[in-house]
Amino acid sequence: MDLLDAYCARIGYAGPRAPTLDTLRAIQQLHPAAIPFEALDVLMDQGISLAPHDIDAKLIERRRGGYCFEQNQLLQRVLLAMGFDVEPLIAQVRWQAGPEAAERPRSHMVLRVTLDGERWLCDVGFGSCVPTAPLRFDSTDAQPTPHERMRVTPAGNEHLLEAELHGEWHSVYLISPAPCRSGDYAMANFYTATFPQSHFRHDLIVARSTPEARYGLLRNRLTVRTPDGRSERRYLTADDLERALDEIFQLPVQAAWRPVLEKAAATVWDAAA
Repeated sequence: MDLLDAYCARIGYAGPRAPTLDTLRAIQQLHPAAIPFEALDVLMDQGISLAPHDIDAKLIERRRGGYCFEQNQLLQRVLLAMGFDVEPLIAQVRWQAGPEAAERPRSHMVLRVTLDGERWLCDVGFGSCVPTAPLRFDSTDAQPTPHERMRVTPAGNEHLLEAELHGEWHSVYLISPAPCRSGDYAMANFYTATFPQSHFRHDLIVARSTPEARYGLLRNRLTVRTPDGRSERRYLTADDLERALDEIFQLPVQAAWRPVLEKAAATVWDAAA
């Protein structure tokens, strides 16, 4: 089975493969529902390979998830195979962070797709706030998605992605304009997967966005946010975590993950969390 056939089967896409906005919208909504965001291999100290055949084997054949470098590299190759004009970019994560985020390295891969002269932001690898629709780069208006409204605003020579939650705008990430090379991502991936202070080295982080809800798992805390703005939180035991990974996030749970799940289940949160 070639890449396009295997990928379309994996995300449940049976529509046209022509490089159109309708195709792009359908793929960007289906992908985050079918292929969850996760970095369990980093927690298991197994590293993350960005070789295309390794990504295909993991995300498509073994039905695992991945984080941005895996998810968006896969999407980039799929879109190129369909005939889209795609440029890989890199962003600095600002989501749920304070002023210190301005000093963070750029460590998030995104894509810029140009259709009929119009530039679109595409991203299927940003966890619990992944855009579930392509977003116009050249409009500062609020843009609808199947979940939150989002907007892309100029910030110097960069662009800031923001999401609207409960009537307030929150920074998601700051996008640099220059296309990246594979070596840029290799360096960022090495940092993200091996730097001792990388949160992926310490925290169980899993996410999936479906038309019904966004599901986010941080350590033992499961958050469910629906498109109408409602949210709920639950705190899970190790057994609950196994069930959630299987039933909610649709991951093939491995026995080797049990120590990671037990550590996550032991998390004690303060009252504000």
